[in-house]
Formats: sequence, C-alpha cells, structure tokens
Amino acid sequence: MEREFSAGGAVVSFQDGRWRLAVIEPRPAEQKRARRQKPALALPKGLVNRGERPEEAAVREVREETGIETELITKLADIRYVYMRSWGDGQRVFKVVSFYLLIYRSGAIGEIEPAMRIEVRNAKWIPLEEARRQLTHRGEQEVAQLALEYIDSHPGLNSSKLRDSPR
Repeated sequence: MEREFSAGGAVVSFQDGRWRLAVIEPRPAEQKRARRQKPALALPKGLVNRGERPEEAAVREVREETGIETELITKLADIRYVYMRSWGDGQRVFKVVSFYLLIYRSGAIGEIEPAMRIEVRNAKWIPLEEARRQLTHRGEQEVAQLALEYIDSHPGLNSSKLRDSPR
C-alpha cells in the first residue's frame, strides 16, 4: 500500500471578542457535489514536498489555500486513514496528516491565487467553538477541539498582542 504524508493547519484568530478558525470549502468533483446537500468544510492541508518539514508544509498550504500568513504555535495531532484514489490507478493509500496550531498574522482570507481555485472554492472564518459541529471530517473535528483546548489552557495566547486580529 502506498503512503502519503500531508500537513495542515488549524489557524486561529481573535476577532470581535471570540476565537475564529480558518476553514476551506474544497472544490469537489461534480458527481460528489450532486450527492452532498451542503458544502464540505475542511482544514487547509496538502502534501509535504521533498525536503520540506511538515510544519513548513502546513504554513505553505494554509497560505496557498486561504491567502493568509500565519505563525506556528504547536503541533496538535496526526490523523491517519486509508483512502482509495479516485483518479489514476485507484490504489489504496495510507495517509498521515500532521496538523499544527497556527495563529493568524496577516492577509485577507479567501484571497487566493486563481490556480488554487481548482482545489478550493472558498475560505472563511468560523467561530472556533462551533468548528466541531461545522467541519465535515471527524478527524478534523477532533483537531479543532484540540485547538480550542490548547487555547483555553494557555492564557498567554489571550494577551493583548493577539487580540482583535485584522481580517
């Protein structure tokens, strides 16, 4: 079985008195879209390039898929699963996705390169405390919960330098 290694980010920003999480709406294949009533919401993520550290890949993928710049806080979790490729050889793939807690630094969410629009339909902020209910995939719901727990247990993140991030 082939293996893939990806990295992604749970990006948080303190806006209007509450923590928000950056999410993407992936652009699904049309036949999958027809079966789904509401758009999927996911955390930004992608393959780790040769010579790239997973945390670097997470920051890069977030920038490419959301349009925002971030800073690494900590690693949250590794999500492991098996999927069948829906393209090419249709092979079973064992995938590991390392997720990192990142904090917003600059940029406007959703301002992504036109080439990335093939993969991402939209990027937006959602309230962090609602992310577990709004994210589509169980593993990513758990990552959002870990992000919330980390923020709650680290009062230093609530310092004035992080409050009311610009959008």
